[in-house]
Amino acid sequence: MWNGDYGFLLHNLIAKDFKVRYRNMSLGMFWSLLNPLVTMGVLTVVFTKFMPNPAIQHYALFFLCGLIPYNFFAMAWSTGTSSLADNAHLIKRVAVPREIIPIATVLGNSLHLLIQVALLLAFALAEGRINRYWAWLPLLWAMEVVLLCGLSLISSAVNVYVRDTRYLVESFNAVLFWLVPIVYPFPRPEYRAMFELNPVAALVFALRDILMEGKPPAASLLTQLSLGSVAVLGLGLLLFRRMKRSFYDYL
Repeated sequence: MWNGDYGFLLHNLIAKDFKVRYRNMSLGMFWSLLNPLVTMGVLTVVFTKFMPNPAIQHYALFFLCGLIPYNFFAMAWSTGTSSLADNAHLIKRVAVPREIIPIATVLGNSLHLLIQVALLLAFALAEGRINRYWAWLPLLWAMEVVLLCGLSLISSAVNVYVRDTRYLVESFNAVLFWLVPIVYPFPRPEYRAMFELNPVAALVFALRDILMEGKPPAASLLTQLSLGSVAVLGLGLLLFRRMKRSFYDYL
């Protein structure tokens, strides 16, 4: 199914998404760094000068460990949800696996993620936080990409039939910002298990364990992330293949 021609198409879809994002922007890719830097700077001043919390050390790094995985999740899921509707002309003209569209959108956002991850690691290096547990980082980010591919397959298929879906996803992402420990520290121990069921919060916990505490992420957390991400991808592929039969009539 995924032969060389489809690989070529996937590559071009990813490249197109990346180029369109920065088209006609004088600063280009620098925006991927500027937005988190500005937000980090403002909140670092607020939570270290105006509302200091002694429990949080190295607030800039602390904040980026939360903001970057959340930003990627929110942006990739939102654009993945609308990907089929946005590429209706391609779907109607070219006989390609429909699954490739939302997956390419998520992977296109992964290029922006790489830029921001480089920023995160630069701050960690500047604060001397390098350790052997950085080897876990590629697996953690890969699990978020897998999870988003599954979610985008589901929501993009539903969005073909119910165009309000993209707005529901955006509303959910707005609420999710406060359900992930981005600006506040780890929850009380009795609530931590509940937070770890949230895959984005679990990823934040794992990043802070590695980059701030210098220890490996908990085995239970890695298991939940891995099994949950693979399960969502499998469910996404199953539901997408059942729903795509009538796409042409609704696009």
